[in-house]
Amino acid sequence: MKLIVGLGNPGREYAGTRHNAGFEWVDRLAQTLQVPLRPEARFHGLCAQIRQKDIDLWLLEPQTYMNRSGQSVTALCQFYKIQTDEIIVIHDELDLPPGIAKLKKGGGLGGHNGLKDIAARLGTQDFWRLRIGIGHPGDRNAVVDYVLHPPRKEEAQLIDEAIVRSLEVWPLIAQGACEAAMLKLHTKV
Repeated sequence: MKLIVGLGNPGREYAGTRHNAGFEWVDRLAQTLQVPLRPEARFHGLCAQIRQKDIDLWLLEPQTYMNRSGQSVTALCQFYKIQTDEIIVIHDELDLPPGIAKLKKGGGLGGHNGLKDIAARLGTQDFWRLRIGIGHPGDRNAVVDYVLHPPRKEEAQLIDEAIVRSLEVWPLIAQGACEAAMLKLHTKV
């Protein structure tokens, strides 16, 4: 992996919302790695660069709002010549209940506007995704309001547990052993 993208919406009013699960994941990884995320205008986001075994790894939180996340991702990918199979996008997932995290490569976009924009700008859906379950409100007309608000206390705890558990497979992801990370993450203990 060369690019780890956490999806969310910038601004204090969106902090702690379900839609910002990707930002939360990347924030915690940056803390673990002890690297600060800094504004980078040319990439339209907050970035951190890490050097591991002669490979530059980037953490990115697009600051373009969710539906324009691809602008940030493609700017960084084009500048550093990062291929789509070297990208992992961490995002909230309506189709998974709180407490569940799943890793996959490619596949559908599930109506996620951030993923749609990234796929459209990259010209492919064939990139890795770490999906953090946030649950579904039950009514598709309620989705926008649901994702843009903080989860209930019990849901927040489950989402937090999924983030912590998925961060445990970070060393495998960093090595490019995503299949092994997927097996470990998806195996019930």
